[in-house]
Amino acid sequence: MGGNEEGKKHVKMAQLGGVETLLASGGKAVPLSSIEGKMTCLFFSAHWCRPCRNFTPKLLEIYTTLRNTGKNIEIIFISLDHDESSFLDHLKGMPWLALPFDTGLTRKLCAYFDVEHIPALIPLSATPSGGFEFDEDAVKLVEEYGVDAYPFSAKRGRELEAMDKARIQGGKLQELLGCKERDYVTSADGIKVPIAGLIGKTIGLYFGAHWCPPCRVFTKQLREVYNELTILSPRSFEIIFISIDRNKEEFQASLNAMPWLAIPYLGTTRQELTRMFSVKGIPALLILGPDGKVVKTDGRRTIATYGSLAFPFTESRVSELEAMLKNEGDKLPHRVSDLRHGHVLELDMAKAYICDGCQKPGRYWVFSCKQCDFDLHPSCIAESTLGNI
Repeated sequence: MGGNEEGKKHVKMAQLGGVETLLASGGKAVPLSSIEGKMTCLFFSAHWCRPCRNFTPKLLEIYTTLRNTGKNIEIIFISLDHDESSFLDHLKGMPWLALPFDTGLTRKLCAYFDVEHIPALIPLSATPSGGFEFDEDAVKLVEEYGVDAYPFSAKRGRELEAMDKARIQGGKLQELLGCKERDYVTSADGIKVPIAGLIGKTIGLYFGAHWCPPCRVFTKQLREVYNELTILSPRSFEIIFISIDRNKEEFQASLNAMPWLAIPYLGTTRQELTRMFSVKGIPALLILGPDGKVVKTDGRRTIATYGSLAFPFTESRVSELEAMLKNEGDKLPHRVSDLRHGHVLELDMAKAYICDGCQKPGRYWVFSCKQCDFDLHPSCIAESTLGNI
């Protein structure tokens, strides 16, 4: 339903249970004919439903914006509340219309409009025959695109997805990171840095939040890499923080631990980037090449595994490192013994460790004891090996 325009279902107003009047907030009766000629949505919701309570304020904001800009839109609330008292309480916070409370009618409408969960927002559009045709549930579309989702059809969804794809593939940083009102990103101390100054750099888009413990751990790793590259390859790498923080105070707390730049907290760019790059979990790091196009989507894993050695974080560079490490490993024995330890040490791979011989940090190849916490650099083993086993 709604996958293509020919596949839409059609409905007559009589199929809304034969009701002739709707209710406005406050209980005032409004004739059903009042929605004729309007772009109308059926809003299935209930006050006991937490996702409904979270979605309703956003829908209210969109509805108000559309009405204030001259859009001829109406919403009809169809209650799944447990009783009429709850329904009326729920309706008080809504500026739109509602079907009279009737649990039997609601069940029929849920079945007819394929509503399997709430909230659900079913867009209706008028047909020349005087009826309506309806599209698929638009809640996800509204949550992702806000007022831009209007008129909430599957066709509009495809148009918006195509626009997102064009922004990602276009390689234009201003279109990706900025907006009509903003052509800059900011530093922790509030300095505005022109987006134009980022052109030609490798850029990491870092999605994270202060409330997320794994993000705080990864921020420390990423900061080390960032500082190393600032020295080793100055002015060639930048990170842009895209906050998933719950408020501006948390956002500032995140930024205070970061030496790089950020998308401002206010505005919709943060949400747009999260949507466009399908970020489902944090921390997440995407890498844009000097041409502004995505070169790597799993930058977090690359940073954690190879650190600054992986710069510029392309697939070819990661393949080089993998081949180099394999070549090094092929030249090392699989098992050795050492005068400083009584057990056999086996060749292993580790992201990070402290050598028990020289007390210096190491990563990648290591000779480890499987019975106790003892690790040696391959170079330290080479100096005191009794013999390969």
